[in-house]
Amino acid sequence: MNTATAQDPLVLYGQTFSSRLLLGTARYPSPAVLEAAVQRARPAMVTASLRRQGINATNAGSSFWELLKHLAVPVLPNTAGCHSVQEAVTTAQMAREVFDTPWIKLEVIGDDYTLQPDTQQTVEAAAILIKEGFQVLPYCTEDLVQCQRLVDVGCQAVMPWAAPIGTGRGPMNPYALQLLRERLPVPLLVDAGLGLPSHACSVMEWGFDGVLLNTAVALSQDPVAMAGAFADAVAAGRAARLAGAMEQHSSAQPSTPVLGTPFWHHDKA
Repeated sequence: MNTATAQDPLVLYGQTFSSRLLLGTARYPSPAVLEAAVQRARPAMVTASLRRQGINATNAGSSFWELLKHLAVPVLPNTAGCHSVQEAVTTAQMAREVFDTPWIKLEVIGDDYTLQPDTQQTVEAAAILIKEGFQVLPYCTEDLVQCQRLVDVGCQAVMPWAAPIGTGRGPMNPYALQLLRERLPVPLLVDAGLGLPSHACSVMEWGFDGVLLNTAVALSQDPVAMAGAFADAVAAGRAARLAGAMEQHSSAQPSTPVLGTPFWHHDKA
């Protein structure tokens, strides 16, 4: 199942994608499993970390780059592992050279325990990269002020976390995430912390434009099947959002009309 139709594509920086799922490429049991998972999910992009994989075209590194090319899916390089503005900017510049793409997933980590992004340095790095012509997808928290500042410096999409990376806990602050959706006019993709397809479906129902995930698929018992489950969940959540959910009520409402039923079934009030 595609995660978007031709009539409802994901649009980022003016480019359209036929899927609303972005998939990471780390921690899979084998390259073959990664390839099969990508083929099953058909994501809009796959992410790759230049710092964690290295840039030397030798041995395992060379095989990884060849696999990325073979997948025939756009690559979204990221600045994972960076802890400063200069590190992130330099890594992004190197990634643009290696992958020949202006796309970058911006990560500037502020805390090694939670891997929470540094709010101030992420905005500073984003401003520099936008001016250099990058199409920046910033990884951030659900903080409304930070997300607004990222938009203000030129980010045309923002990627708040649902929970800390790799926890699989799902949306920890639904109120803040839904508030972001209400307040920001740009595409929003949930990045990090999703553990179940139902988590992805929920945020899509709230109006988020896509999800980016890795660990929930890579470390599942059957990554290929889980990749498919997430792709289907993202599609279902988007379809539900477009369909419009029924209004909630505080008391039961009959699902069949009362008219024409025996009088003794009617309320006697």
